[in-house]
Amino acid sequence: LPATTGPTRPAVARPPAGGELTPVATPPAPFLSVIVPCYNGEDRLGADLARLAAWIDAQPYTSELILVDDHSREPAERLLAAFAATRPNTRVIRNERNMGKGVGVGRGMLAATGEYRIFTDADLAYPPSEIGKILAELTSGAGVAIACRVLPESRYTMSPSFFHYLYTRHLMSRGFNFMVRALLLRDVLDSQAGLKGFTAAAAQAVFPRLTIPGFGFDVEALFVAQHHGFEVRQVAVDFRYDEEPTTIRFTQSVFRMMADLLQVRLNHLRGKYA
Repeated sequence: LPATTGPTRPAVARPPAGGELTPVATPPAPFLSVIVPCYNGEDRLGADLARLAAWIDAQPYTSELILVDDHSREPAERLLAAFAATRPNTRVIRNERNMGKGVGVGRGMLAATGEYRIFTDADLAYPPSEIGKILAELTSGAGVAIACRVLPESRYTMSPSFFHYLYTRHLMSRGFNFMVRALLLRDVLDSQAGLKGFTAAAAQAVFPRLTIPGFGFDVEALFVAQHHGFEVRQVAVDFRYDEEPTTIRFTQSVFRMMADLLQVRLNHLRGKYA
């Protein structure tokens, strides 16, 4: 992952001639950091960010919102900048080129200052209220908490036109998860949900060690977290299907992620996650 700058020293006010330097108080770190990896999607991005911001503003604790732009086209880039300019405790991190979701999430996690750090997909496939479920597990002692779409308590909302596709996707997803559990994560039922949370300590231990820039980063992050002794809890969620990739594109993604599984295993054997 690209290097991120570490904590800066407290700002110091410039005194009048002959005066003494007066330290300026550094604002306390927020309780929650919400990280949103973004790439294009300007047609709905504004409305979705407004929904997310409304939920954040309604919470009784301090928060920050970090939008990581993976080199979107100009309309989305302008939208993100304009949105951040209107809100306190909101900032945009822009990649100089398209680098993949894993890089974006990692940059956001390491730039965050919150005690708890949660990333969610920009299309809000998981309603903002689901962030609260992840946060509840983190505050009760988990190092990592992840959405799990296959728990019996989880609920899907989708168009009937997706029903024919769902069965094929379910079989392929279960096949991929079987490989994940056999090779790396024995007890994780759903490694690929786009809603995951980390304590600050877990984020700082996990994300500097990641090597996979694409969608396989989820598996790598969970493996590294468990390798370093952080408890991973799985949380039932409500989830919305708005659109589906083609079967060909989904199949290609599965094969790429299987290659990522082997890369994680090889990295582990080489001691890269120590």
